[in-house]
Amino acid sequence: MKSRDLIRIALIAAIYVALTLLFAPISFGVVQIRISEALTVLPYLFKTAIPGLTIGVFIANIFGGLGLIDVVFGSAATFLAAVLTRKMPSPFLAPIPPIIVNALIVGGYLSVLLDWPILMGMMQVGVGQLLACYLLGVPVLLGITRISANNEYLSD
Repeated sequence: MKSRDLIRIALIAAIYVALTLLFAPISFGVVQIRISEALTVLPYLFKTAIPGLTIGVFIANIFGGLGLIDVVFGSAATFLAAVLTRKMPSPFLAPIPPIIVNALIVGGYLSVLLDWPILMGMMQVGVGQLLACYLLGVPVLLGITRISANNEYLSD
């Protein structure tokens, strides 16, 4: 692995944690819009975003107050979504895995942890993911794509 890859992993993890904690009041709980989830589209462009996001979620969820279940299953959901995002055929489909995987897995366990109806929990997490990924993530993805066309450091 190149040092450039390690730096990208660390940066993505750090930015994810910083955004999650900066917007902590809306980052945790069943009703959440995690601004940092906009980054979950990055595996479409960079395979190094997969470990970066997984590490970022792991660290951020330590501060979330929901315990080991959130840390472990939130990180696992992110890893699965990131692997699937990497396989998406277009930037406009890149948000689909994070939306679906997080709605099902995170919405499911948050409903149990917070005593919330499971379908409501899944819907709340899914809507939050949809907003973060499509309103913020896709524009970021398209911007990076445009910039990376002329920059070897932004290519994977």
